Parts: sequence; C-alpha cells; structure tokens
Amino acid sequence: MTHRVAVLALDGVLPLDLGIPARVFNEARAPDGSRLYTVGTCSIGGRPVRTHEDFQIVVEHDESLLRTADTVVIATLEPTPELLATGTLPGDVSTLLKSIGPRTRIVSLCTSAFLLAAAGLLDGLRATTHWTLCDAFAGLFPGVEVDPNVLFVDNGHILTSAGGAAGIDLCLHLVRQDHGASVAAAAARRVVAAPWREGGQAQFIEHVVPPDADRSTSATREWAVRRLAELITLEDMARHAHMSVRTFTRRFRQETGVSPLKWLSQRRLAHARQLLESTDLPVARIAGACGFSDPVALRRQFHTYVGLSPAAYRRAHGAPGTAAAVR
Repeated sequence: MTHRVAVLALDGVLPLDLGIPARVFNEARAPDGSRLYTVGTCSIGGRPVRTHEDFQIVVEHDESLLRTADTVVIATLEPTPELLATGTLPGDVSTLLKSIGPRTRIVSLCTSAFLLAAAGLLDGLRATTHWTLCDAFAGLFPGVEVDPNVLFVDNGHILTSAGGAAGIDLCLHLVRQDHGASVAAAAARRVVAAPWREGGQAQFIEHVVPPDADRSTSATREWAVRRLAELITLEDMARHAHMSVRTFTRRFRQETGVSPLKWLSQRRLAHARQLLESTDLPVARIAGACGFSDPVALRRQFHTYVGLSPAAYRRAHGAPGTAAAVR
C-alpha cells in the first residue's frame, strides 16, 4: 500500500509551497517505477482556496482526507495579524488540526509552524520557521524551542521546515527516512534539486557583509569531501583556504551555519549512510573510508545522531543483499 499524503490548503496559502509535496513525493518510485506515495490536496469544506497571489485554486477533497492520511502537510500560510498578536487560531482551523489522528505524521512548511504551535502541537518540542519570523515565533510560543539556523527539524511525529525551498529539503528527508537515500536521490534528480543541502537556514539570513566577503570556503568544503578517509584538522582546512583558523572558522559558520569540524563530522556520517545503503562493505571498511578512527567511533556516531547501529540501519535502508555485511 502506498503512503497517503494529505496536503492542507487554507486561504492565503502560498502557491509555490502548496505544490512542493506533490512534486517531490510523486517522484519517489519503487524499483518497478510505481509511486510510493499518493498525494491529495484538501481544503475546509472542499471549497476553492484563495491564495496569497491574485488567483484561487480548486481542490479535489475536503478535510475528511486528513482522517485517512499517513502524513499531513500544512502548506505555507503566513501568520495573520491576529495570530501574531494573540497566538490563537480561528475556531475552524483549531478544530481541524486537533482532529488529525495521533498516529499521523504532521509536517508544516515555512510559517505554517505558527499554526501547529498555536494548536499546542509543538509544546516542549524543537521547531523552526522562516528566519525573519523566528524571534516573533519564540516570543509568542515560549514553550517551543526555536532553532533559526536549520532547514528543518524532525521530531519524529511532527516536523517543521524553514522558509521557501526548505520544504523541498524536508520532503526529500521524509523520502530518505521512509525509503532510503537512493530513492530520495532519484526523486531529487527528477525535480532537479540537491538531494541534501549543506548547512542550514543560517546561510540565508541577512548579515552585515565583512570587508573580505569575496572569499568563500566552498572550495575547501569540496576539497574536504574528496578526502573524507583522511585525517583532516581544522588547521588543514584553514591552510587550504589560505586563511587564519579564526577567520576561516568565522567565515565557514557564516556560510554554512555550523562549525567546520561539525560540518566535517556530518559529511562523514552522511557518506557512511550512503555506503551502508548501497554497498556490502563491512562496517570496519566503511568506518575507514569515512574517516572514523575505528568501527566503535562509527557506531557511536550512528547511535547518537541516527538512533540505530550501522547494522540496524543497513537492515532497514540497505539494498537487497547488503544486510549480511555487518562486521
């Protein structure tokens, strides 16, 4: 059975963002070419939806679609002045969100995180939204831990994304979680998107441009990715970029939202996941190929950031025939 996705469109929805879930999920295919998701769009009462632009959209379904969905996506809706002032929702929207089943995965795109927070669905959780409204979000909902730097936040049951194109990143992340990196990468190629974008929302936040902003760390990032099996220090990276360690670290964080060594660790882990999914290499070989000191270090990283051992991850996400190579 395919995974059922319901996209909720409310008056004021941003048209570009409304189309993102169907565009990404419909390109996730099984080996025989069949679709792994079915995507439907609904509105309250099945009525036409007034968009943020100068046109309306006719949808095929009413809100009953939400009750049978495995995943509900709340398409981007800018918070109204009333919501920004009081933190409360109109009664029909509040009732609608609270009617979503407890086992249903809920996703907000961009500023629709305000709707989830106002409905109490983000209490005690970490979340993100468009960087221009993160301060307002944090002030309005102090019970939510707001992270302005990331492209999306995955709490398992509830996920939130940053602005605009971060919705693509989040939908591809869900495909990756559900069906593995190979399926997600193929879907990304079909929509001509990056299967995984480095860094987070911090790289898009407006900053005062430093005097020497014409120099970038991108070449050094490419250099490091080609050498993940090698021991690479912060000093090595700064030397390659022809910068002092202090300048390099500052510039790197401005461009990616994370420190150089954290970024390097993320790239090593991502490469290990790819090898576990697509090859039958033993875990010890994969650890060496990704720059981990030994298999124990790789297992520690997997338990910390993935929640599974490498062997369990391979059983869940590996291609047929890869699950046996666990040593």
